Amino acid sequence: MAISKIRAVFQNEIKDVWKVVTSLDKYQWRSDLSKIEIKNEKQFIEYTRDGYATYFTVTVTEPFKRWEFDMENTNMKGHWIGIFTCQNGMTEIEFIEDVTAKKWIMKPFVKAFLIKQQERYVSDLRKALEQCVKSPDRE
Repeated sequence: MAISKIRAVFQNEIKDVWKVVTSLDKYQWRSDLSKIEIKNEKQFIEYTRDGYATYFTVTVTEPFKRWEFDMENTNMKGHWIGIFTCQNGMTEIEFIEDVTAKKWIMKPFVKAFLIKQQERYVSDLRKALEQCVKSPDRE
């Protein structure tokens, strides 16, 4: 089991951060994905640029506060928690991943992989939110 946490602060309103993170049909800001297939309101599948599938089941949705899901693919199984807080018009996110490698050979590398993935995700999110601020057609 490996646990990885990342925190970041954005100069965006919490509703904008929440919308970008949870809008499964607008995933193009993610540099690691080729597509997301929405199965129903609780389940979806993310595909990497190489076509590798990870299955997700949403377990908690508290708008503008918390989003959680279980995730699984052939290499790992785990749980993701996203915590959203607002302070002085800025938004802080904390993302926590708890993952268990399914293959013993991967166990030593899981934590480093999670950290790299989380850093990439936050970088992509920061770029997407900068575009959100610049976009005149914000909802």
